[in-house]
Amino acid sequence: MDIKPFGVEMWMNEFETKCELNLAETCVESITLGELADLSGTGAALWQALADMKMTYGAIEGSDRLRDAIAALYEKQNRENILTTHGTIGANSLVHQTLVSRGDHVISVIPTYQQHYSIPESLGAEIELLHLTPELGFQPDLDQLRQMVRPDTKLIAINNPNNPTGALMDRACLEAIVEIARGCGAWLLCDEVYRGTDQVGDGMTVSVADLYEKGISTAGMSKAYSLAGLRLGWIAGPEELLHQVMIHRDYNTISVGMVDEFLAAISLEHKDKILARSRQITRDNLQILADWVDQEPLISWIKPRSGTTALLRYDLPITSREFCVTLLQEEGVMLTPGSAMEMEGWLRIGYTNPQADLKAGLKRLSAFLNRRS
Repeated sequence: MDIKPFGVEMWMNEFETKCELNLAETCVESITLGELADLSGTGAALWQALADMKMTYGAIEGSDRLRDAIAALYEKQNRENILTTHGTIGANSLVHQTLVSRGDHVISVIPTYQQHYSIPESLGAEIELLHLTPELGFQPDLDQLRQMVRPDTKLIAINNPNNPTGALMDRACLEAIVEIARGCGAWLLCDEVYRGTDQVGDGMTVSVADLYEKGISTAGMSKAYSLAGLRLGWIAGPEELLHQVMIHRDYNTISVGMVDEFLAAISLEHKDKILARSRQITRDNLQILADWVDQEPLISWIKPRSGTTALLRYDLPITSREFCVTLLQEEGVMLTPGSAMEMEGWLRIGYTNPQADLKAGLKRLSAFLNRRS
């Protein structure tokens, strides 16, 4: 199977160990296991449970405890609608492998996580890309989507909140996309790994799995829950789909680690405290970034409404990779070039790392820009 190199992951692999300040990070500042014990109030009981845990494969589909905790994140899902995976990346991969075959018609938004167009393409599908543009605030052009769908469209893949733009589709927009998908009988996959980070309210947008009988939502513990080290994700969707996914999952997963599932269950059972922490970080840090953008004449943007990343447009006659490599060499600050996401002329910044790092990184980025202005 031929597949395009994963632009963002190649960039991260090449440079993330070579920077002083990583403003390419996409997770809300990670927590330690000690902080998890404190936030959950489990204390010594957590450590004793780990000490007593026998290292078997565990429950193949995911522990009942964890699947119940995940189902509680949704309006209409229950344990049977949840399947655990190795991160959201594993969830997305399994859905595409299960649903997409050679010759199928697949529509994906772009920019988005590259899995959603490169995996179907590698499987021999016919890919059409729905471009999200700054002119529309990186919202999908629904009229264009209506023109793109066909009677044989197999899958529409979206990402909400969006990586890398931080754009957010509200319930009305999602319901409109559902009606478009329903009109041609297409599956609708929504990568919701950033769900819980909205800039208003409780941070949670409605999930596609709750809106559509052929809706599939993927998510995980890495972004809003600050626990990327667990490598724990899931698929929420119709039972019959999950039965099909299990056929593929048996070949590359067997089960998710017992320690990962145990810690994820504890985290989700105390999600209110973890998400409150994440809302504080995302909202405070986005304001810091917004104030910085306002005083930088070479930078413009569409301010994010959710997520942990933003796209910055820069007014300099250099490629985004040249910008990022030179910035890293001169200032030790790491961003992600838009070219890694097929968005040349833009930069992706992650703004939910430690606040001191964000402020220091932006100060160095200003120095870099000042030398070129």
